[in-house]
Amino acid sequence: MEILTAQQLSFSYPEEDRDSLHELSFTVEEGEFVVLLGPSGGGKTTLLRHLKRELAPVGKVSGMIAYKGRPLSDLPAELAAGEIGMVFQNPDAQIVMDTVWHELAFSMENMGYPPAVMRSRLAEIAGLFGLEPLLYRPIHELSGGQKQLLNLASVLLLQPKLLLLDEPTSQLDPVAAREFIQTLHRLNEELSVTVIISEHRLEEVLPLADRVLLLEEGELRFQGTPRDFVRQAGKEPDSTHRAYLPTASRLFLALQPDAGSAPMESIPLTVREGKRWLHSLDGIAAGKDTNAASGGDGSAVHTSRTLAGTAEGFRAHEDPASPLSPAGASRTVPAPSNELLLGCREVTFRYTKDGVEVLKKLSLSLYRGELLAIMGGNGAGKSTLLHVMNGLLKPQRGRVTLGKGITSGFLAQNPLLYFSYDTVQEELKQMAEYAGLPGERAEREISRLLEIFQLENLLLSHPHDISGGQQQKLALAMVMLLSPDILLLDEPTKGLDPGAKERLAALLGDLRSRGVSIVLVTHDVEFAARYASRCAMLFDGGITSEGAPAEFFSSNYFYTTVVNRMVRDLLPQALTIEDVMKTWPVFASRS
Repeated sequence: MEILTAQQLSFSYPEEDRDSLHELSFTVEEGEFVVLLGPSGGGKTTLLRHLKRELAPVGKVSGMIAYKGRPLSDLPAELAAGEIGMVFQNPDAQIVMDTVWHELAFSMENMGYPPAVMRSRLAEIAGLFGLEPLLYRPIHELSGGQKQLLNLASVLLLQPKLLLLDEPTSQLDPVAAREFIQTLHRLNEELSVTVIISEHRLEEVLPLADRVLLLEEGELRFQGTPRDFVRQAGKEPDSTHRAYLPTASRLFLALQPDAGSAPMESIPLTVREGKRWLHSLDGIAAGKDTNAASGGDGSAVHTSRTLAGTAEGFRAHEDPASPLSPAGASRTVPAPSNELLLGCREVTFRYTKDGVEVLKKLSLSLYRGELLAIMGGNGAGKSTLLHVMNGLLKPQRGRVTLGKGITSGFLAQNPLLYFSYDTVQEELKQMAEYAGLPGERAEREISRLLEIFQLENLLLSHPHDISGGQQQKLALAMVMLLSPDILLLDEPTKGLDPGAKERLAALLGDLRSRGVSIVLVTHDVEFAARYASRCAMLFDGGITSEGAPAEFFSSNYFYTTVVNRMVRDLLPQALTIEDVMKTWPVFASRS
């Protein structure tokens, strides 16, 4: 049975020349798990807001959306509010109360549920999400990830039939993100809750999907199963769609010259499927089970040659000598120097006099030209540490020392904190003036950042009307205009599509080549493994481990890359597809 139908749905924001959604037609069956893909600004958030009637944006709309065969606009208010739930991209935008239990009770009180029903549901959901220890905590003491879990719990208390999620895992650590997505999977499988999720972290969600919808420039460019999507990308070697595939699928396309016509069941989506496939290739290349695997005709040698040739082709495609390519940027980045720019020595911090110590005798050093990635679970104190390093919070004990004449710039998790004017253009202009940039230089810097972050077409847009990923890019561009010696970034890849991440990496590489030091708090393991010069783990208020990415990630179980989990038995320190491609031809041709 169709739970949702869109027919020729088009929408444009006021005073916009182009449609943000253009003639979209699709159906969603009851109980389906649907994943929305596409670049930032492609229309994903706009579409989700149209599916949640109360959040539909103002503008010119045509076409029709139906829920269970009835026009969405005709649904009774109570039915629409209860049966269609949504979790926002920015968790702070959804929270209205002061404590966790007040927030959980708020939606049920508005729906007029009896107290007994409210208590029963609250106990069930609090247990499911492990919220009991947080029930009486003030909201402002929660981390971004904890707030997102609270938002999902609040929505589920109404027992919706259709659940809409806009980048829900963007602020969750790898373990919490996996648990969050598995919870969605359980709701989908066991309760037949229909799920439509917009997500850039695709390793966990794409294998669970019944169907994929790809939105680009407001148009529906693809709809089909995940394996259909992989196979279509395999037929187009230069397709930008490959960046949206799970790592197992991208490695499959890299090593399989005929991936575009491969049997559907052979296409790996998960780590488990990827490991099985890689071990089968390893067996062929090593001459194991030659008669069974290659018919006894000596094709193991042919396989290794094919793998080597495919590797060269893949590197040529994935590693272009472009000024904006991540590899192009990394080649120009010198090794960090021994010049100490910032040091934390036995820093201890708590928010209240009698509160818990968030940071406990923490010591950390930052050197010129390095990119230090700080990782850790939700609530570990990562954002607090950035605030202390930037001088926004003062430690109760210990010291933070800054080199003479060294300046720092800070990007917080919530980009909306940086916006005060009515247009993107005005935000950048005012920040350039604040930074003291002269007219011509300000124009050059703004133009350069607009091109890098692809914001040229949004100059006259209100910052609150653009997508979450675009807001993140705008806030980062504003901080860049300050030309700091130290750049402190709190989840800068949150909400960014794969192409935007690569452009960000190239920009960070350029800054490092100029001697700028970068501290990156992130849950994006793949980004940190590929671009950081040093990684550190924050746990129990202190730095428990740190080191170069190869050593840091290869010894972890969850805090490591998908590639490392797949190939650890064969290539223990390989973290990225590029690492595998550089090593695999030699490894595979050992026979």
